[in-house]
Amino acid sequence: MHRTLHCPTSLFGALFAMLSCIAQADIAVERADWGDFFSQYKAEGTIVICDERAASKGYMAFNTERAGRRYSPASTFKIPHALFALDAGVVQDEFEKIKWDGIRRSVPIWNQDQDLRSSMRHSAVWVYERFAEMIGEPKEREYLERIQYGNQDTTGKGPFWVEGNLQISAHEQIGFLRQLYRNKLPFDVAAQRLVKDLILVEAGRDWILRGKTGWSGAVGWWVGWVEHPAGAVFFALNIDTPGRMEDLPKREGITRAILASMGALKPEAEQGGGGQPATRVESK
Repeated sequence: MHRTLHCPTSLFGALFAMLSCIAQADIAVERADWGDFFSQYKAEGTIVICDERAASKGYMAFNTERAGRRYSPASTFKIPHALFALDAGVVQDEFEKIKWDGIRRSVPIWNQDQDLRSSMRHSAVWVYERFAEMIGEPKEREYLERIQYGNQDTTGKGPFWVEGNLQISAHEQIGFLRQLYRNKLPFDVAAQRLVKDLILVEAGRDWILRGKTGWSGAVGWWVGWVEHPAGAVFFALNIDTPGRMEDLPKREGITRAILASMGALKPEAEQGGGGQPATRVESK
């Protein structure tokens, strides 16, 4: 069973919905019924959703205990990492070419020059490893502390956001995304707008889906939000991936099904034309 927060369809209602997401971050409404979606995909995990639409149900989660547990962010860290790189000046904009180092890697699309947009779309790990080397660990740690990202730990095996000690919870992912959505992070507004453009997945006539997948090898993520005229619906899902790459489609499958059940996103079969197709190429 779940509780529904009834809000008037008004400016006050939208404001209340937004504030409810903040106030309930640690006491999210448990949506046990969402377990059916995880069961359909034979997946173990959690999802947190913050619905800011005027008729919002507020802050909700399936498996609230796990939603507060931290895991490696894997490639979802590319969202803040792109902001760090822009702020540090190691990349100027989305047009600057990032020269391939000539090392052949397991994902063929990585084996060529990249730019900020392609490196995000294809999740090119080597680009962000280069960014980390150019930024340096002390500055990386300073950025993490500045935005209070997860446990803010840059130690351990590299890359620190995949195999190292950096970890973040689904709740914390939502908090970060909500700040980015409103350009409230301590970075240039133009940089925040650019990064939001980089994570565009697809769009319809009156909605935009932005998101980023991630995979540590053990845990898969999909985080982002759907923009509507009435407000945004934020999501952060993580699942165990014992089947490794075979389990990766489950991330979007579960999330899309839950968003569709809320009227926040149409089922893929009904979306029709308009907008970019969802990116399927994903790495760590």
